[in-house]
Parts: sequence; structure tokens; C-alpha cells
Amino acid sequence: MEKLFYLLAVSLLFLTISCAEQPSVETAETWGPREYRTQYQDIRVTKIAGGLERPWAVAFLPDGRFLVTERPGSLVIVDNGEITPVSGTPSVKAVNQGGMMEVVTHPDYEENGWIYLTYSRENEEGDTAVAVVRGRLNGTEFTDLEEIFVQNQFSSPGRHYGSKIAFDNEGVMYVSIGDRGANPPRAQDNSDHAGTLLRMYDDGSIPADNPFVNDPDVADEIFSFGHRNIQGLIINQENNEIWATEHGPRGGDELNFVEEGLNYGWPDASLGMSYGDETRFHDGTVARSIEGMVDPVYEFLPTLAPAGLALVTSDRFPRWQGNLLAGGLQPERIRRLLIMDGEVIHDEELLTFEIGRIRDVREGPDGNIYVVTDENPGGLYVIEPAD
Repeated sequence: MEKLFYLLAVSLLFLTISCAEQPSVETAETWGPREYRTQYQDIRVTKIAGGLERPWAVAFLPDGRFLVTERPGSLVIVDNGEITPVSGTPSVKAVNQGGMMEVVTHPDYEENGWIYLTYSRENEEGDTAVAVVRGRLNGTEFTDLEEIFVQNQFSSPGRHYGSKIAFDNEGVMYVSIGDRGANPPRAQDNSDHAGTLLRMYDDGSIPADNPFVNDPDVADEIFSFGHRNIQGLIINQENNEIWATEHGPRGGDELNFVEEGLNYGWPDASLGMSYGDETRFHDGTVARSIEGMVDPVYEFLPTLAPAGLALVTSDRFPRWQGNLLAGGLQPERIRRLLIMDGEVIHDEELLTFEIGRIRDVREGPDGNIYVVTDENPGGLYVIEPAD
């Protein structure tokens, strides 16, 4: 009898372990909604859609549908939780961090219909560069495709593409390009687009008032440089102030206030350290601050692995108005930042380990906050005030 009880107990233990190792995939219907208490604003989080493959960014259509990019190479429409692929998008080189990335609509989308995508474009040698295209949505087809920008140096695929897009209140477009990883000093070479924030018109042409447009040694599109990998970018539509979050090395993730013509230090000045020996980057000694290079407004500690950045302007969140919401990948959370006189005076962590790796954070036209998670399967979520 004791042997029988022992066998039953062992069988029950293995059954429990087996079930624990194979969690069920939660759909939008089974996930929520769920409510969370925060310091100033109780929130309700609802899963709009699941089953997305490594989603990277979300944009909003006037009829309430969503556009979502999937890093392996797709653009999809999300409508009432249903996911429909869009044909006609460019072919991507999806390696490691590369693939289909940003999606934004033009500020005058209802008049011109332009949708902008960034992706890792491959050349004949198998190297990649960040490219920007625009097109229009005709049913489920991406039409009128125009390639309006390609990074001026291709390099080994896989790392640090940047690829965030934001428009200012005059319709001028800003595009972040990462340092591409293998050779960080590229971010200090102003003939190279790597490690920069670029400024151009909506058709890819170059404004005559760009800060380096008359300098033959600097690429005309460059607005600022010395960036490692900006993957959160927002422009305040009231005053055109530019805020960016970017990945540092081991530690050193930054919030930057970006101004034209300035050098943000990478890789000569950094709050982080080398992944290898924690002291040096390649053949140069790292300083935390160097004269003539701009220090970050804020250092995220512990690491945030920043991705996605939203500015709260909505009356839906009256106690969050003016705050930044910075998404984080590796630590799976959003950081709510209150800024006064150019300094972060309050930092609250939201949704820690609740929905996964935060890839994008956007304020929607309805005033709610939308999030996509960098998972496979990943999801699209909405954050609303709790009743």
C-alpha cells in the first residue's frame, strides 16, 4: 500500500511539473482586463490582440483600427482583435535586432494617406542599412511605395538600428539611426549617419536650415550625433521639444533632451561600461562627462533597455499630464517620469513583469495609452483610467 501511495505521489508530482512547463497561450478574451493601483492614477489594462510575432510598433488609423509592424517582416492591421496581413511592403533582412520596425502615419494622414515604415534593407553583400519608405493603404495592400531615405553606410546586419520616427508641429520628420553596434566610433564620424538623429522633410528632402547643411564634412540630414541607439522618441507638439531614450552599454541607459547640432557623447562619454571588462570601450577610455558633449538628463538605474516613449497630454490621465512614459524591454516595465525645469524629479515603475517586454508606448488619438510587447506571441494592449 505504501508503494502504491508513493507511485501515486510521484505521478502527481510529474503531472504538476509537466503542466507548469507548458503554460497556455492567453488570448485577448482570456487575459483580462486587469486593474492596477499606481501612485497617482489607478489604471485598467486590456489586451486588444494577441498572437503577434515580435511586434515592434503601433500606429493609429482614423477609423479606430491599428497598424502594427512585426519584426520578422510584416505589417498587419488589427481590427477588433483580428489580425490581417498587409501585402506590398518592402522585403527586409530580419537578423537579430533588424527587420520591419517603425510605423507612423503622417500628421496630415486624413488628407494625404501617407504611412511611413523603417526597416533593415539588405545590399548585394548581405550587409544592411536603415531605410525609410512611405506608402498608402488600399484595402490590405501597401501601395504607392516610395523609398525616401537609406542610411549612407551599410554594415554587418543585426544590431542597433534605432529606427524611431517623430514629426514636429510643422510636419518635419526626425529619424533615429543607431551606431550599428560593431564600430561605435561611427557615432562621432559626422560623414556617417550611424549614431545620429536625422531631420528631413516628409518626402526625404533636406531642410535648408539643418544645422550642418553647409558643412561639406557632415551629412546634411544630421540634426544631432553621438547617440548609441535611440529607440524612444517623442516631440512635444506645443513647443517642439525633443525627448529621446537610448540604450547604453552595461548600465548607462539614458533620457536625453535633444537639441540641434549637439554631440551626445557616445562612445567617448557614457554612463555605462564595456560588456567585456566594465572599464573600456575598444581602444578608448570611457569618461562619464566630457566638455563639449551633452550629458543625459537622466540615467535609468537599474537598466531599462529603453524602447518606446510617450508624452502624456490627454485629459484621460489628469495627474500624468506632461509626464513621459518610457518602455523597457529586459526589465519588462514602464517608467513614468515627472520632469520639472529640465530634471526628472519623480520616477515610478508601472506594470513590472505584468505584460512582458515593452517594445512600444504611444498615446492614442482617444487619449488612452497603447503598448506592444516584444514577444512571440506578442500582444497589443490599451491602458485606460480605472473606473
